[in-house]
Amino acid sequence: MLEKLFQLKAHNTTVRTEILAGLTTFLTMAYILFVNPEILGKTGMDTGAVFVATCLAAAIGSAAMGLIANYPIALAPGMGLNAFFTYTVVLQMGYSWQVALGAVFISATLFFLLSIFRIREWIVNSIPLPLRSAIAAGIGLFLALIALKEAGLVIANPGTLVGLGDLHAPGPLLAIFGFFLIVALEARRVTGAVMIGILVVTAIAVALGVSKFGGIVSMPPSIMPTLMQLDIMGALDVGMISVIFAFLFVDLFDNTGTLIGVAKRAGLMSKDGHLPKMGRALIADSTAAMGGSLLGTSTTTSYIESASGVAAGGRTGLTACVVAVLFLLALFFAPLAGTVPPFATAPALLFIAVLMTSGLAEIDWDDITVAAPVVITALAMPLTFSIANGIAFGFISWVVIKALAGRFKELNPALVILAAIFVIKFGFTASA
Repeated sequence: MLEKLFQLKAHNTTVRTEILAGLTTFLTMAYILFVNPEILGKTGMDTGAVFVATCLAAAIGSAAMGLIANYPIALAPGMGLNAFFTYTVVLQMGYSWQVALGAVFISATLFFLLSIFRIREWIVNSIPLPLRSAIAAGIGLFLALIALKEAGLVIANPGTLVGLGDLHAPGPLLAIFGFFLIVALEARRVTGAVMIGILVVTAIAVALGVSKFGGIVSMPPSIMPTLMQLDIMGALDVGMISVIFAFLFVDLFDNTGTLIGVAKRAGLMSKDGHLPKMGRALIADSTAAMGGSLLGTSTTTSYIESASGVAAGGRTGLTACVVAVLFLLALFFAPLAGTVPPFATAPALLFIAVLMTSGLAEIDWDDITVAAPVVITALAMPLTFSIANGIAFGFISWVVIKALAGRFKELNPALVILAAIFVIKFGFTASA
């Protein structure tokens, strides 16, 4: 049955190899089980329900990818988008988490339609690579600011906007140690470095009496507080346009980049450089995102951590299905997730930020018409506390600067239309 489903022999792999690859991928991305409830819980959502929604969304998404596309790529609620969901849409813009879930559903539906009608490639190819790198880097800087804030390393200061936190407090010190530990373990190529860092800091915090131990295993909490609680009509408000665009574009770029990156490592790319079954993979991804919003979590997306499973030999969808089973088993570890304090997940956020900002190395800094929009895009996200603002400023500045420089050939209709939409949006609303 497994051979018929996943064509193991054709991909030169075995059931044992695929299981080990699935376990490897799970260990490298399991940190989301601790981080996602911590972030989304700040919106007022029930953290136990979010934990269950995270497990189920990851399981459904990974299984869909494995069965529909037969790719060794796992899915879970995406980093960056969960922070945008909480800190920008809910806490800054003032929308309820139900409306934010509605926006996730709408963006996922649009993603699904783009995949069905094959408009995705036109959009992705229309966005300059430097802007895509800038968006990823901006999300990284956004995560870094949130991480430093959650760790108590950066605090509000009326005179200078931000200031240094109390380095004598246990929280900031443990967060610093956790970050150093994660980076060191990653440098040594230890599988599950991020999760190990979170658990070690949590254990130390419990031992020192800084954090209370809630247990390890129990029956899963109820998902009812978040199940089907999304408000789609509320998300159709004009002020949510840029939010829906942000969810859509980030998911679109993130998925395309992840699929291509992992497929290259797995040797799944065709000789002409195209990715077979790309459409199926994107349909699986957008379906998972829609399902996640119904369950009660932010956008579900493909994880670049899947590359660790590919490095361990994973070549088929069986790897992703193994990850799905492990996320279902993780449902019984809710008490452990509840024990993890914010300063233990902060190092994980900061580490992900480091990985996301690495794309800036590919920018042509000698071309000022490229460098300026890239810096504006990346800085606008943390400094306005909004991924949507960063994307909007990036598109607008790219189009205006290129046009004023007389480099009209480097513009295309999609760029100009999107920039115009964002200008109109800013004109109608006070903030994005």
